[in-house]
Amino acid sequence: MKPSWITAGALVGFAAVAAGSFGAHLLEARLEETGQAANWETAVRYALAHALALVLVGLLGRLPGRAASGAVSVAGWCFLVGTAIFSGCLGVLALSGLRWLGAIVPIGGVLMLAGWLSLAVAGLPRGE
Repeated sequence: MKPSWITAGALVGFAAVAAGSFGAHLLEARLEETGQAANWETAVRYALAHALALVLVGLLGRLPGRAASGAVSVAGWCFLVGTAIFSGCLGVLALSGLRWLGAIVPIGGVLMLAGWLSLAVAGLPRGE
């Protein structure tokens, strides 16, 4: 099954906006009390940025000659999985205080970086 990166990006964006709103209104006091507001905000900010990156991947994949590009697909998977790990673990850490999750968060960050490098490769001239 070929993923729809535009749909994935839209859903990640929806979740990021919902989490941001939830954090700003329903969790604000708890996050401030536990000193985790910055972690929550970082999780939301990175999720929203990578939601837009996923939409970009989807649009690039529709360009002639780019749909078959393995680098575009790799970028999409790296952004999706990296965001889930990075923002997901950071969000759970902010809510639960489980500090060991902080050791997993960088794995998501490395995947997001790999996604940006893959996107750079996808943008290189292809001798067309």
